[in-house]
Amino acid sequence: MRLGPALIQGVSKNSVLVSSVKQYIIIRRTKYQEAQILEFDDFGKALVLDGYIQSTEFDEFMYHESLVHPAMVAHPRPENVLIIGGGEGATLREVLKHNVVKKAVMVDIDGELVELAKEYLGFMHQGSFNDSRAEVIIEDGLKYVEKAPKNFFDVVVLDLTDPYGPEIGRLLYSTEFYAKVKTLIKTPGIVVTQAGNSFFFPEVYEDVLNSMKRNFSVVREYWTWIPSFGYACNFIVGSDGLDPRALTESKVNETLKLRGVATRYYDGRQHEAFFKNKVVVGVRKG
Repeated sequence: MRLGPALIQGVSKNSVLVSSVKQYIIIRRTKYQEAQILEFDDFGKALVLDGYIQSTEFDEFMYHESLVHPAMVAHPRPENVLIIGGGEGATLREVLKHNVVKKAVMVDIDGELVELAKEYLGFMHQGSFNDSRAEVIIEDGLKYVEKAPKNFFDVVVLDLTDPYGPEIGRLLYSTEFYAKVKTLIKTPGIVVTQAGNSFFFPEVYEDVLNSMKRNFSVVREYWTWIPSFGYACNFIVGSDGLDPRALTESKVNETLKLRGVATRYYDGRQHEAFFKNKVVVGVRKG
């Protein structure tokens, strides 16, 4: 097979994923990272940050639905939701599908990226930035949690770059950061973070998992395969009173229906599978 232009993405220290690029739409160096919006032959239009695929047209729903909905349905009435990261607006889109949400605050450090998303990634955000319930704040997530209202949010969604990815996201996986986030949620509240890949980066994953366990009495892990990433993406939920693993298939489907949530990938059956499937942590090397 002959490839034309291609993106070579590091999957681990020793493996790469090569994806054929149909066209480059825009490449811009923001204050914080290199942002590329391009179109892949296999995955459609995509957002790439510092060489790592973040979201693609053909499979982003698998990632964003998996990140958002298990925590949202685990909460009996998530009215106030905080999102840190998620510059393309797709996480905000999924949160706002829940008709019980009164306010969704999205905090992203890179305002230039958000503007690029508004202009070029409409198929991802689908107008979520313009929803009257949405408030978009351009600020470092670390600084925001220092001054954000305490005991206010029902759900916190951390849609960050990988813990081993671009530098601006790494500090938002620490024990200290989760402790500060915990002060922002009501009781019972729930926090979910994407956590990279447990197979290729076991040490980093276990650090994130242990940081969550130091702060929350209920910690659950789950994962789903993301084709454009070339690996299974891991997620971790933390709470002191809510347990998504306790939800049945019928309860999840009932909640989605009552809240008017339409999905392509996530449903009650998928929810149960998330929390039954074993998380595989790679073998430590050395």
